[in-house]
This record gives sequence, structure tokens and C-alpha cells, in this order.
Amino acid sequence: MPISILEKQDFIDKLENYFDILKAYCEAEDFKGWDIFDGLNSKLLPYLPFSKSRFLRLMWIQLFKRNPINLRHLALVPKGENPQGLALFLSGYCNLYYIAPSESNLYYINYLTDRLLDLQSKGWSGSCWGYNFEWQARAFYQPKYAPTVVASTFVGYALLDAFAITQKHELLATARSIADFILKDLHRTPVGEKKYIFSYSPSDKTLIFNASLLGSKMLARLYSHTGESFLLEEAEKSVAACCSYQQDSGAWSYGTKPYHYWVDNFHTGYNLEAIAEYQKYSGDTKYQVYLSKGLDYYIKHLFLPNGLAKWYDTRIYPVDSNSPAQCVITLYRLQKLEIYSDFVKRVWKWTFEHMRDKKGYFYFQVHKYYTNKIPFMRWSQAWIFNAMTFYLRHCKAK
Repeated sequence: MPISILEKQDFIDKLENYFDILKAYCEAEDFKGWDIFDGLNSKLLPYLPFSKSRFLRLMWIQLFKRNPINLRHLALVPKGENPQGLALFLSGYCNLYYIAPSESNLYYINYLTDRLLDLQSKGWSGSCWGYNFEWQARAFYQPKYAPTVVASTFVGYALLDAFAITQKHELLATARSIADFILKDLHRTPVGEKKYIFSYSPSDKTLIFNASLLGSKMLARLYSHTGESFLLEEAEKSVAACCSYQQDSGAWSYGTKPYHYWVDNFHTGYNLEAIAEYQKYSGDTKYQVYLSKGLDYYIKHLFLPNGLAKWYDTRIYPVDSNSPAQCVITLYRLQKLEIYSDFVKRVWKWTFEHMRDKKGYFYFQVHKYYTNKIPFMRWSQAWIFNAMTFYLRHCKAK
């Protein structure tokens, strides 16, 4: 049943109130916090006998990620600042500035920009960023602050958002330099003729679709600033390659390795957002058929009618805080928030009812029989903060 105008305004008022409380919480924490993958930051770990074992390091990370009891105090894992998280906050404050161009919003734009510039990873062909923790994945190992296309693209987008407001040319120059990192430091795996997939980082050769597409969207947005046609040409090669892997149903698996043959919620959202951004900045709409089919699958198979954001297309739990947030961001980028307005409100309502703490922050995951209530700063707070600002910007613009 459609929501009435009065109900819509009541909902927006409630969301604004929840956002103000979340914003105050994040500012009080200075945007620092724990992360789901920060187990290897434990100051106890170097003294343990398995600290160099790939398998046991992976298990150690999963222990901290999956445990609803926060072991980080006992293991001496400090709160930290994650570049991707800071970038999500920075983009959020840019959205807030467009809603209300206040001195406070401008202060945080400059403050977060300076922190991100200081956190650049050094020694690469261009500007780039990594995570503030060592990371042992099944496919590869990443040292602390080792750059990735994912973190670098999120930061690059935020810097361009800030440049649009501040007109500080250092921000545009730094963002443009990310293209050198993408094109010179990442591996490119050929897929057919004149197509390839970017690697996740310089140290791996995995084929992960959302990572490659994020690189494409960064190159396309930079093209819109610089007019360098080769940036667009390279971006399209990655888009074409990733679209060639779309399943007949409209779904994408996470990647090409056997243990990546799953379809999850928020990475599908990344794929859709990235293709939409490529089309927006390039004017090339020939991939719309993939976008439309992918969006249809996303809405129908990765959410329940009550707004619950499923984990996989074949499994409901755990419900991850990243998924409802990315849903709002994806639909904003696709200019579909109005079309799916009732659907989005159901997503928000389910999230508020099941994942919001009375202190104002948001939980990590809801499982079938328990909830992981640890307030991860990047994974939960930054993403939901960012999504709320996009939603409010959309509502205020109407």
C-alpha cells in the first residue's frame, strides 16, 4: 500500500533525528573505531606462535569478525582510522553541505580531507590508499596500508566531492593521480579481445568484479574533469569484461575463483552503482541492458518484501549493515530512489527496528538467533551515515 504524504514526512523527520544522533556519536569518536577485519592489529599477536601462519591468521581474523563478544579490549586491538571510512564520512559531509552550506559542514570537509591526504600509501605510481590493518584473505595477503583499488576509489570519489565545494586544486590533482595507480600498478587480466579485469591490488591477480568496476567508475569520473579520452577507453574495457560475466538471471558472482561463486547483496550494489557512474560520466549507455537486468535481480532476489536485506540470493542471514546502506546509495546513483521510494522506506524501517542501538549507532549483523552489536566505525557507522546523507539530499531536493 502506498505511503501517504503525512507518513512520508513523519518518516523523514524520524530519519533526520536518528541521523543527528548517529552524527553526534561519530563526531564524538573522531571517526575512529574498530573494524571487522582488524584482528591482526592485536598487540598480543606477535607473541603468539601462529602469527606467521596464513591459515591461522585467517582464522584469527574470522574469530574477531564473527564473534558477537568484542575481544578487542582483551587482545589489545586499538581503535583506528580507516581511509575508506573517512572517505564515506567526507562524502557524507559534502552531501550535508549541499543541503545546508554551514561553516560546521565545511569544517568537517576540510578536516577529513586533510586526514585522508596524510594517510596516502607511498611508493606507488600514483596516489592510493589501503586499510589500517593487515589483512589475510583466502586468495592473498595485504600488509597494513597496502593500497587497493577499492579504498583508493572511495577516497578519490570523496576528494572530488570535496573539490566541487572547496575548489582546492590539490584535491583534483591528487584524485587524478589515482588513475596512474590504477593503470600502472594494478594487474590486468585479459578477457577476450580488448577487455580486461583490474586486480584488487598490486599484490594479487584475482578477478573480483566489484573491484574492477570501481576502478572503471573512478577513471570515468576523472575523464569528466580532465577530458583525457584514454581514461574512458580503459574504463570501458573493464566494464565490458565484467558485464560479460553477468549471468543470464542478471546476477554476478563475487569473482571467478570457485570459492567466489556466490551472489551477495552489497557487492551487487557496488557493481550496479559503478556501471551507472560509468554511463553518467561517459555518456555511453550501451551497458544499460546489463544494468537493468542486474537491478531487477538485485531487488527481487536480495531483499525480502518487509525490507530485510538478505546476505546471499540463496540465504537470508546474516543481515549485514552494509547491505541496506549500499541499497540506498545504489538507488541514488541509478536515480531510482523515487521509483523505489516505498521499497526504500521498508528497508530503512527494518534496519532501524533491528539494527539501531538506543545510543544511536548501528549494529554489525543480525543472525538468525543472535545479533552482533559491536559498533564498527567503517563497516556500519560510516556506510549508514553516508547512505542517510544521500537519502536526505534526495528528499530535500524534491
